[in-house]
Amino acid sequence: MKRGQISDILRKLGLIYFSDWLRYYKQKFDNRKVNKSFKLKNPDVKLPPDYLIYESFQINYEKYYTNSIGTAEWLRDHFKKHIDLKNKRILDWGCGPGRIIRHLPNVIGNECEFFATDYNKETIAWCSKNLPEIHFNQNSLTAQLPYEDDFMDIIYGISIFTHLSEQLHYDWFNELYRVLKPNGIMFLTTQGDNFRVKLTDSELKKYNDNQLVVRGNVKEGHRTYSAFHPKGFMKQLYHNVEVLEHIETKPEDGNYVPQDIWIIKKT
Repeated sequence: MKRGQISDILRKLGLIYFSDWLRYYKQKFDNRKVNKSFKLKNPDVKLPPDYLIYESFQINYEKYYTNSIGTAEWLRDHFKKHIDLKNKRILDWGCGPGRIIRHLPNVIGNECEFFATDYNKETIAWCSKNLPEIHFNQNSLTAQLPYEDDFMDIIYGISIFTHLSEQLHYDWFNELYRVLKPNGIMFLTTQGDNFRVKLTDSELKKYNDNQLVVRGNVKEGHRTYSAFHPKGFMKQLYHNVEVLEHIETKPEDGNYVPQDIWIIKKT
């Protein structure tokens, strides 16, 4: 039985949240020793509560903090291929517990200004208190941001579209487009062809017809709400922008499945 079929059964039975809580406690238990070691070696590193880390990542402090410096550098290297990184406004859309944005002031610098937004009020409260170099904002699922038109130079969202319905794909893309400056860029990741193996037969048929596949029956935006993105759908979504890069990376092992990267430019 495919994981997608198991997920479908759990959703229909109303057990998906329960299974996700079990997964949370298993991760917490499995990582208890390495996390204790990290805290002993890094007493000055501020860490969010475990569940806030889990909601958007995994409960491994080394991966959350140290490995994410590499992720910030990876983002910087993608950005600088397409835009000068001097005196820019950069927005983390769906920042979670600040895993990546907390490192960007050091990784990019260059008198850039950093912003971050998320719909989770506990996450934003923690980030606002503990990461003072960044301007945080709590948004709602409704596509509305408190920034002026043409305000941001760079917007990135790591696995945010993956938790939204089809209507909110269009609503949020239009809102991000509004606040992005002309010639600004967006860096967004999606669950593309690498995730076809996770789909049920009916989901795969829809995906092959270039329709967005959504697994709902849970709160939209939650980690258990999942969307899968065929190229045809994404190209339709991006009809009014220039696609600078679409990067598909094949999985190297069974543990990590890379999402597609879409880098687009507002013209």
